[in-house]
Amino acid sequence: MLDVRIVREDTAKVIDALKKRNYDPSILDKFLKVENERRELLRVIEEQREQRNKISQEIAQLKREKKDASFVLDEAKKIADSITEEEGRLKVLEEEGMKELLVIPNIPHESVPAGKDEAENIEIRKWGTPKIFEFQPLNHWDIAEMLGIIDFDRASKIAGARFSLMKGMGARLERALMNFMLDLNTSKGYKEIFPPILVNRDAMIGTGQLPKFETELFRISDPEFYLIPTAEVPVTNMHRDEILNEKDLPIYYTAYTPCFRREAGSYGKDTRGLIRQHQFNKVELVKFVKPEDSYDEIESLTNDAESILQKLGLPYRVIALCTGDLGFSAAKTYDIEVWLPGQEKYREISSCSNFKDFQARRANIRFKREGKKGTEFVHTLNGSALAIGRTVVAILENYQQKDGSVLIPEALRPYMGAEVIT
Repeated sequence: MLDVRIVREDTAKVIDALKKRNYDPSILDKFLKVENERRELLRVIEEQREQRNKISQEIAQLKREKKDASFVLDEAKKIADSITEEEGRLKVLEEEGMKELLVIPNIPHESVPAGKDEAENIEIRKWGTPKIFEFQPLNHWDIAEMLGIIDFDRASKIAGARFSLMKGMGARLERALMNFMLDLNTSKGYKEIFPPILVNRDAMIGTGQLPKFETELFRISDPEFYLIPTAEVPVTNMHRDEILNEKDLPIYYTAYTPCFRREAGSYGKDTRGLIRQHQFNKVELVKFVKPEDSYDEIESLTNDAESILQKLGLPYRVIALCTGDLGFSAAKTYDIEVWLPGQEKYREISSCSNFKDFQARRANIRFKREGKKGTEFVHTLNGSALAIGRTVVAILENYQQKDGSVLIPEALRPYMGAEVIT
């Protein structure tokens, strides 16, 4: 969440950021109203406390002089009762203010291009050249059906639409990619984590999924848990309510998890194949860094995600998201889009974001600089490295052969124990 002081004292800046994001600035109105009431009530309470302290001194003086203090005691009790009542109101206002603050998105960094939607995102660079096939390349679901490695019909029978069942070499490819990505990430200094995939409400609030994206989440009601939409949630919340040491920063984590999303707003989109599933596997990168380092860190984070595609020989491009397409919690985001010849277009396979202190404020993750008083909020970053299902799609479509077989990328052959899927 944003710093309360910025919203209160630099409201024009926040309004400008909201307009660039295509948000209605009126979402600030209730927060500002509640915040003004809270500050005025706090002023009244402080005055009453000061008055109570003076009366307490007067009572003590009267008792030392052995004089009647009953009339002053009555006044002190009235003030104490009033303070108790006002403090109750103050607590309610603080809770209301926090509720309103949680729905205000992050402020985009000045380097984020202005734009209304994804059509105004900017291509930063490309890597690799899309292959020219001597035949009409197929979509991944047709390839998978011919090879018998993914069974969408049986998955639908078991669970419903937007699920898949990996079989044989398909299952092995999924597992190989998970191990390959984790091995590559840990070789670069990321510590491997295997977190819970059920988390509590506070964890979802901490990384910004709640309250904004309630309809996108799978929720268990008794007891209340949420299935994670990404490993970003449990891994970032590992340090919730903690104070880290400056010498321990930066902290790099990588984690494989199943992920779960309702895809509530995607009716009619990508109904076939692996692109938009309710359940999918993903390897994530998460960073905790000092504020002055976070914009260098997003560049290196993106490069780390790119290196996986390079080792797999998959053409891709890097896109800078514009203000209108930026995620709720992000201050800056790069999307990595892999080339899919079966669809003849680039599709997102990773999203790498710098959240600055937005998540850290929500999750209360701070650090202490050596030799300095007080604490500061860390900056958090995360990126997919990579979405495994979409990487399977990219391999099947880019490495398909005329006879229907699929070559296995050289980097994966030690994990697969084979050179081709037939």
